[in-house]
Amino acid sequence: MRARIRDFIESKDGWIFAVADYHHPRGIRSLLRYIPHPQGEREAGGRRFRKLDFDPSFDFLRRERPDYIEDLHVVPVEDVSRRYDPVERLSDVAKADSRLGRITVLLEDGGIERRSMGITGSMLIGLQGPTSDIDFVAYGKAWFCARDIIRQAKANGLIEELNDSMWRKIYAKRRPEVSFSEFVLHERRKGNRGVIDGTYFDLLFTREWDQIGGSPRSPGRPVGRAKVVGEVVDAEYAFDSPSILKLDGDVEEIACFSHTYAGQALPGEKVEAVGVLEETASGLSLIVGTTREARGEWIRSLSLLGLDSPAGLSVFE
Repeated sequence: MRARIRDFIESKDGWIFAVADYHHPRGIRSLLRYIPHPQGEREAGGRRFRKLDFDPSFDFLRRERPDYIEDLHVVPVEDVSRRYDPVERLSDVAKADSRLGRITVLLEDGGIERRSMGITGSMLIGLQGPTSDIDFVAYGKAWFCARDIIRQAKANGLIEELNDSMWRKIYAKRRPEVSFSEFVLHERRKGNRGVIDGTYFDLLFTREWDQIGGSPRSPGRPVGRAKVVGEVVDAEYAFDSPSILKLDGDVEEIACFSHTYAGQALPGEKVEAVGVLEETASGLSLIVGTTREARGEWIRSLSLLGLDSPAGLSVFE
């Protein structure tokens, strides 16, 4: 089965998972998000569902299907009854939701084809509520074009920027290892968040099918916690999951599994990052986001902050 991040799948048990990887050698690597429940707070197709946060979803599968659990939930292909495709669902959802429809038309008028955009999150599976955010997807190079269109729409007053209250809410949810002012400085520059008719939306990146390589990223041998300072030479997949920054130095790349630090730096900028150093067949990689909240780990653009530090690698333990 072909599936990529931002897709959702439904198992034969009626459990709904968010796909978390591009490669599926042993099943669909994903995260359990919704389960059928008679008192569930969401409803679709005459069924009620309960949304599960990160830890409760693991607890549920440990109890009900421990064979699904690896580092995330791996659902055997034979147990998948349905794949929810963000591209295929966009037109129907946009017809039913004027906010989503306006974003879609805005991007189309800017030259982005429908096949390069989609809708994910609760709207994809029909389980959105009145306060649900809009999780919009753009694929490959179209993502960068979409971001530019959104930026121009903000300048023209068609889309609003987040206010201070919204930024503080996101900051409290993410709990990053940087100050509030530093967090907002990085986030505003990314340009992939906005507000339409009072509803928050996020522009999310997913690779085009032809950008997906033939084999998954292999974990390396952990060396220890480390800090690297280096220059970014490639940020093509900086907004992917994991976010990838290629560096010029002993550490070849930073792979970040925390959405908080996706898109944190541009090519030519000097970055500082703290995480776990891994030795792989191709060289050294720094992994950021080794825990869900990335405690004690971060990426920051020293260039954006107007700071400098000698390039190099420091291993703590």
